[in-house]
Amino acid sequence: MLRRPRARAWHPFQRHNHLPSVPKLAGQPNHRAVLYAYAMPVLEPPPLRHENPFRILAQDLADERAATVPYPPGDTSFSIPRTKRFIEEPLPLLLEAYERYGPIFTLRILHSNVVFMLGPAANHYITVSHAANFKWRESHFRDLIALLGDGLLTTDDPYHKRARQIMLPAFHRERIAASIDTMLAETERALEQWRPNTRIDLYAWTRRLATRIAMKALFGIDPDGPAAREIDAAAMFEQALAFYASRYEFRFLRFPGTPWARLQEASKRLNRLLYTQISHQRATGERGEDVLSLLLDAHDESGEGLSDEQIRDEMMTLLFAGHDTTTSTVAFMFYELAHAPHLADRLVAEQHALLDGQAPKAPQLMSGELAALEMTLEETLRKYPPAWVGPRKSVEAFEFEGLTVPANSYVNYSSWASHHLPDVFAEPDVFRPERFSPEAKAALPKGAYIPFGGGSRTCIGMRFGQLEVRTIATLIASRFVLELPGEFILQYRQMPTISPKHGMPMLVRERSTSSGHSRVGERSDAGGHPAAGIGSDEASPQREPVGERVGALDRETH
Repeated sequence: MLRRPRARAWHPFQRHNHLPSVPKLAGQPNHRAVLYAYAMPVLEPPPLRHENPFRILAQDLADERAATVPYPPGDTSFSIPRTKRFIEEPLPLLLEAYERYGPIFTLRILHSNVVFMLGPAANHYITVSHAANFKWRESHFRDLIALLGDGLLTTDDPYHKRARQIMLPAFHRERIAASIDTMLAETERALEQWRPNTRIDLYAWTRRLATRIAMKALFGIDPDGPAAREIDAAAMFEQALAFYASRYEFRFLRFPGTPWARLQEASKRLNRLLYTQISHQRATGERGEDVLSLLLDAHDESGEGLSDEQIRDEMMTLLFAGHDTTTSTVAFMFYELAHAPHLADRLVAEQHALLDGQAPKAPQLMSGELAALEMTLEETLRKYPPAWVGPRKSVEAFEFEGLTVPANSYVNYSSWASHHLPDVFAEPDVFRPERFSPEAKAALPKGAYIPFGGGSRTCIGMRFGQLEVRTIATLIASRFVLELPGEFILQYRQMPTISPKHGMPMLVRERSTSSGHSRVGERSDAGGHPAAGIGSDEASPQREPVGERVGALDRETH
């Protein structure tokens, strides 16, 4: 098997250099009896052109000067206000540009031109029909490699394709369904801490819950074990991702005390948790029906398996995706239901009719049997797709809608903006679950609805995350009514995924059971413990809205 040493010049992504350099492996999965043998070894992804942020800046300017075809029209002058607005409120900025220039346009963000392509046809072009002409690895989100390593999110084909084939068996429908017991048990445990007439931060509460579920269901890590207790994985991810909410100019700095240094420190602590579990399972031979067990058993035809570092990278990627997307989706769903209590009542009526107080089963939650819940989830993901932007870099020059784009250009699609185009979704700022009735969904044009990306890069954990959200939402709605404090104004943080900037404070009210129906899945011995910090609301009132027409119109239309 060929080996290629890693370049070790100035390298900010040196996360765990104590590990040997082992080629990346991937290939076609087989049956468990042969321990997932793969016929084709694939070397590690190609190195980035540059990792020093100042060299990246210089290369961006050089690529722009070397362009052989014009950029699409747009706002291409240098502008600090435009850059600041893109960081703080990108949705109205992109929608305004779409109205002026159409589905493809250029905006200069800080130092470089960035091409945006919006709408169903643009989404399909980038993610499916011409996906080979776009690379993720050299995009604006390349800094995620420092945290996630060379996992599914941060790599391109052919490595991405082969790595995805390794992972797919762990996300087959029956395996996802088997995780429902963990989801129910962890959600019930977390809900035991809620008390009527108290205030919680739903976003923080769900973040910790989703992290516990991911650790246990995906990797077999005991969230109450010594390693997990020592390291607050949810808090470490928040610390790391704060890098992407910092000002652009601060992201260039690489010395102690900077956002980059805090990201590196969080990554080291998370590494300790993951490597402890990898070492434990390698030493003991313990295996389960989880992703980690699958990765530990994978090997190519020569008998060589994945290195600890390779496994760590995939674990970190899944932990990031599993913690971040579920958390935001649950928070935004109950934000909308708080504005429209009749929709929450409809969910509860559906539960009474179909569940009759019993805990939901995976087939019920995965089949669409709970139709009102399914439409509510789909509409939440339309208005608030966690992966709001799809960053790419073009390989060759290309043409779309009669306009040219140079090679080596930053090219982004945005599900958030595309989901708010009035020519695709009428009154896009209104929360309207009926948009996703079977008939209405079938009528949507190809590429119109892409909350989890598209094509070969569709989120591999999509079904797991959806089942998790359905489970959490079902148990919450059956037992509690959540109300927004009067002073709360929704603001967004959208780097790298969209989430409520200041959490999601909620007032907890007990749902009436006067109809005679028992609450879904509630255990008779539920006593629980007082909420000891988990989900506590420490956010101060937000008084300055960040120009989001979504939130303003929500209040007018509900």
